[in-house]
Amino acid sequence: MMQALYNSVSGLFSFSQSLDTISNNISNMNTPGFRGSDSFFENVMDEDGTEIAGTGVDTTEGQIEQTSTPTDVAVQGEGLFIVKDPSGNLYYTRSGQFELNSSGQLVDSANQYLVQGYSPSGSFGNIDISSMQSLPAAATTTVNMVGNIVTGSSPDSISNITIYDAQGTAHVLTLTMTVATSSTTPSTPNATSWNVAITDSSGNTLGSGQITFDGTGAPQAGANQLTMTATLGGKSQNVVFNFGSPGSFSGATGISGTPTGLQAQVQDGHGVIGISSEAFDTNGVLQLTYADGSTHAGPQLALASFQDESSLQEIQGNLYLPPAGQQVQVGRPGQDIFGKIEGSSLEMSNVDLTQELADMIVIQRGYQASSRVMTVSSDMLQQLYDSTRDG
Repeated sequence: MMQALYNSVSGLFSFSQSLDTISNNISNMNTPGFRGSDSFFENVMDEDGTEIAGTGVDTTEGQIEQTSTPTDVAVQGEGLFIVKDPSGNLYYTRSGQFELNSSGQLVDSANQYLVQGYSPSGSFGNIDISSMQSLPAAATTTVNMVGNIVTGSSPDSISNITIYDAQGTAHVLTLTMTVATSSTTPSTPNATSWNVAITDSSGNTLGSGQITFDGTGAPQAGANQLTMTATLGGKSQNVVFNFGSPGSFSGATGISGTPTGLQAQVQDGHGVIGISSEAFDTNGVLQLTYADGSTHAGPQLALASFQDESSLQEIQGNLYLPPAGQQVQVGRPGQDIFGKIEGSSLEMSNVDLTQELADMIVIQRGYQASSRVMTVSSDMLQQLYDSTRDG
């Protein structure tokens, strides 16, 4: 009877410990990247009764759900994200709830630990886009002229031509064309020459030259472009005004009987351009889209894998450490054994609430039965004590 009493006590302790595991699973059922645990019972060696032998981590993937945050990521398949604390310690997680901090570094939202990955040059370390948050300014080198111009429209002006200097400062120019009374270049029959003047917003002349259209109205060789050389932003800058290839009608033309509609198309140059959006592709590369519509590849996420993932030690919430002596394999998403990345998504907890509630009912019944055994053992001991006292 005494042994039965001890056995029931061990059952009460074990079932209560198992209930602790279930309660932790249920409380984290909405924690991104959380992996549930199971308690394992065993009998006490060389004795009667039971005890908790340990807990095991459920390594199955949780459901992936889309979010509205472009820096949220989930792994489809093998691999854990790597984050680093301020002391340089590395942790591993399935939770990709990330954000960019004020310094342009990718961090996990919960702890502000630095996410690890590969720079565009291939070096391993913090994911940092501070040097890519804007595109540097570029000076304008070419302005293409398109459309038709006829002598009856002389003089003709094209205003609001915006170009940029090397510092990214915009300069608004006006191009004026006037029919020339004489040509500076040999001309074909029925050719028409135009004097071209380029002025700034203050009316200062920055460049001038002559353009000639041959008898067909196409630009003539040797007189199809002019170069403006001016000091802009404190530096000398050359800008070519191209009226089209000789003999071609794809650029500017001078065809009689056709309405005038000459326009200027600035080919290049821009001010400082900032990032308009960012998103991770399936290979974990952060694609940066800038205000001008161009996209540039940024750093790439790194993933880690372990031979025995179930032995990882849970530190907090969704961070894990490997046991001593277990080697970590680090690589890129979509390569070798590693899964692909789902952008703007999070892997939710893999806790199955239905299963947890069913396990809780079983534990509750086991606890009740152990409690009943304790009660019966106590009653029997009381009866034995009473019978001895009566004798």
